[in-house]
Amino acid sequence: MKKLLITVVFLGAVSFATAQEKKNVYVKEGNLIKATLFHDNGQVSQKGYYTEDGKLQGEWISYDKNGIKTAVANYEKGEKTGKWFFWNDDTLKEVDYSQSQITSVNTWKIEGERVVSNE
Repeated sequence: MKKLLITVVFLGAVSFATAQEKKNVYVKEGNLIKATLFHDNGQVSQKGYYTEDGKLQGEWISYDKNGIKTAVANYEKGEKTGKWFFWNDDTLKEVDYSQSQITSVNTWKIEGERVVSNE
């Protein structure tokens, strides 16, 4: 009876752990592949698109393990482009890219009741 109980508890734990994990999802949409990637805990880690030849395309959004947005990036046929944004507790960083090269960086930080920029 004790072995049966241990087996049931073990199978329940494995079942619970498997239910928490999510497999990455890829869906073809026209000429692009929409990707939804997951953290081990089942929360979405990234969302974005690939070209048919596997290059990053368009807007990609990243999230932490709690589902909080941490970054927004932009790609054009695998090249970093446009404005990228990175968030953490009290800072927003804006990074501008052109042809995968950084052209400017601006950081906003909350200091007391003020928002301070490095510009």
